[in-house]
Amino acid sequence: MGELVDPYRRELLVHCYRMLGSIDDAEDAVQDALAHAWRGRNTFQRDISLKAWLYRIATNACLDAIERRKRRRGGEESLGVGPYPDELLGGTSAGPEARYDRRESISLAFLTVLQVLPPRQRAVLILRDVLSWRAAEVAGLLDLSVPAVNSALQRARATVSRRYGPAGGSVAMRAPADPGHLRSLLDRYVRAWEAADVTGLVALLRDDAVLSMPPAPTFTGADSIGEFLAASLFSEGRRSRLVPTRANGGPAFIAYAQSGADAPFRAFAIL
Repeated sequence: MGELVDPYRRELLVHCYRMLGSIDDAEDAVQDALAHAWRGRNTFQRDISLKAWLYRIATNACLDAIERRKRRRGGEESLGVGPYPDELLGGTSAGPEARYDRRESISLAFLTVLQVLPPRQRAVLILRDVLSWRAAEVAGLLDLSVPAVNSALQRARATVSRRYGPAGGSVAMRAPADPGHLRSLLDRYVRAWEAADVTGLVALLRDDAVLSMPPAPTFTGADSIGEFLAASLFSEGRRSRLVPTRANGGPAFIAYAQSGADAPFRAFAIL
């Protein structure tokens, strides 16, 4: 069973990450799913593919994890989304009927909107519009009727359209950034951050930029982000250094902070 499952492990991890928005929670869900698959290996029916069987178990593990999170938080599900290491990306590419390509479907902006959806709508949208499964396949996986799947998909698409934009719209169709221009923006971003230059940093942010740094509240808008940074991370005596890395298919930085002149720099965030 282990040799049969190993080729799907990485794509199952990406799937669970899309469902849960957290690499740690996704890893736990995959472990739970594979343990369940091992215990139930004698129940595997050849009328479905091994891949579909594993996705059914993994999706149900995610739905169970979401319910546990809600119980721990008094009925509220955490909407925070953490970064995903590029070296763990992989798995099958989206089919020709997918509404979101691989790069967009792992972006933080798209994943943040996914977390707003009710869990089963989220699962339906991922399976239909990201992985391009057929409605009948999704119905079998989630123990729903085909009309119920189509209804859930319609509602999920409407929510994503309001909060994120139409599938294949402004984000997906945007021309790739000029490498030189992107490098210049990133260099300015690093200089502003390391100099604690709030004005310079705010000037680089879009008006609808979002900063999430649990357990602090989420800040939306360049000005509110600047006010938060000025009062906390950029307060007197604190210094920062950024080290480049990659996450979610794009450039990222590991942020290190120094609380005083003689204090060591310590990693505290992925930007």
